[in-house]
Amino acid sequence: MTDQTTQQICPNCGSKNIINDYIRGETTCSDCGYVIDNLMIDAGPEWRAFTAEEKRDRSRVGSPLTLRMPDRGLSTTISRSDRDAYGRKISPRRRAQIYRIRKWQVRTRVHSSADRNLAQAMPELNRIASQIGVPKEIRETAAFIYRRALESGLVRGRSIESMVAASVYLACREHKVPRPLDEIEHTARVNRKELAHCIRLILRGLQLKSPRPNAADFIPRFATELKLSAKARTKALEILNKAKELGLTGGKDPTGLAAAALYIAGILTGERRAQREIAEVAHVTEVTIRNRYKELVKKLNLNVEV
Repeated sequence: MTDQTTQQICPNCGSKNIINDYIRGETTCSDCGYVIDNLMIDAGPEWRAFTAEEKRDRSRVGSPLTLRMPDRGLSTTISRSDRDAYGRKISPRRRAQIYRIRKWQVRTRVHSSADRNLAQAMPELNRIASQIGVPKEIRETAAFIYRRALESGLVRGRSIESMVAASVYLACREHKVPRPLDEIEHTARVNRKELAHCIRLILRGLQLKSPRPNAADFIPRFATELKLSAKARTKALEILNKAKELGLTGGKDPTGLAAAALYIAGILTGERRAQREIAEVAHVTEVTIRNRYKELVKKLNLNVEV
């Protein structure tokens, strides 16, 4: 079994065509035949398996590392149960000993201010992400952004909840599945002004180039919650594209534009939704929807019967 890689260079001829022969345990140059190393270490398992079942039963792996846990998922936990692995009751003396071991194990896990910060921030991050319903990839990105902010000293003097909420908001923008700022504010239970300040602080401090939310990015989610058909979604996207070509989207709140486009699309496709219903989904006011609706209908010359 051989494997060709270009990460090594032959010291004899300078070629990059290096072959790793795992059967012979040799690393050789395919051009001049020079043996670079004859003591390769086998990084594979020490056991053999001939079926898929044997391979599954003999493999010894743990859960993958994750940034969403304060210790990246590497720590162990001592159960509070009063029974051992075989279900037998533990004696009081042994139970007192396990209690002391558990207490010191918890103390050794959090031994610095950064660890204590992460121990409080990561559960809050998972709570916010669960309530707004974002996938695991976005949670990992949010945890990465928060850890970078913590290492850069941006969290000092700021509320942990606000910085976590700002990280989740920026992670959603990074993956082009933005969430309205009002939704993040309501879920995280933080002040909107402080949340906006933390977002700007992270963008400036970490020099992130997070894409700004686009009205079209909100259409799939809003349409799903409103139970609109694919025809209505397509019509709403067409309205937004025409408005963008005419320069009507500049300086406007993207959530308000998306809400108004869905309202117009619902009327045109016979799937009318009430302004109040759309406003609750988009986290905007009915006045905003009406203003954007009137502007789009007038500028795009749409034949909409109210």
